[in-house]
Amino acid sequence: MSSTTAPSAYYIPHAARWPIVGSVGLFIFFYGFATWLNGAAFGKEMFFLGTAIVVFMMFGWFGQVARESESGTYNGQVDSSFRMCMMWFIFSEVMFFAAFFGALFYARSFSGPWLGGDGAGGAEMTNAILYQGHDYVWPSDGPAHIGGGFQQMGWFGLPLINTLLLLTSGLTCTFAHHAIREGKRKPFILWLGATVGLGFIFVCLQAYEYYHAYSALNLKMTSGIYGSTFFMLTGFHGFHVTMGAIILLVVMIRAMFSHFSADNHFAFEAAAWYWHFVDVVWLGLFIFVYLL
Repeated sequence: MSSTTAPSAYYIPHAARWPIVGSVGLFIFFYGFATWLNGAAFGKEMFFLGTAIVVFMMFGWFGQVARESESGTYNGQVDSSFRMCMMWFIFSEVMFFAAFFGALFYARSFSGPWLGGDGAGGAEMTNAILYQGHDYVWPSDGPAHIGGGFQQMGWFGLPLINTLLLLTSGLTCTFAHHAIREGKRKPFILWLGATVGLGFIFVCLQAYEYYHAYSALNLKMTSGIYGSTFFMLTGFHGFHVTMGAIILLVVMIRAMFSHFSADNHFAFEAAAWYWHFVDVVWLGLFIFVYLL
């Protein structure tokens, strides 16, 4: 039964080729990336081929969903499904970052002090057998300075500026939400543009921060547990900010073509949820990675 003739009917989607295209693209992408890191032949070429297939899939699949949404194909049941899917996706992202925050906490509060001889459960024996004389302090470059000398990344300067930028972008995103709910398209587009601009400025400043870390502080992925956790947490967050800014940019372009209304704008709402999520994650990063 068609959802256009019976709005309360359960929506049955048509057959789609995009999931299999995306699966093939992701397989080639990760296989190419792994082989490229290990110096295998054609690894680099396969990585870029997989990237192209994934981008092609995203353009095709998301474009199809946008066209179906604008044509009125979806009903309330589909809208509810979209919302639940986005909620579960963000929950999975919460767990993703929780794992890295947990690794940072474990390294700082348990494994590091144990190697230094502090704590219960035979930590003195661990220190005496593995690294006798190792005095653990945070940030650590590992026992016997195996991570090499480096300087800790401070919280003042670029990290503080980036924090203010993301907090401001959260406000502009909220202003855009209020504007579309009131049916004010021009302010909606302007506030979206401000959010996108602040997001890309954040990414550019973080790239400069990485350059400063490598060139001036000698802080690298190989700089002990501090370097690895610093770059893993901030790097994955920077990737999420980049993706979020691109998604909001697409939403802004769609808004320029008169997509969305005061009652039908879930694509923007989903992007806004995601953007507020990366804001909250950055606050945790700023506190636990930069300040403490």
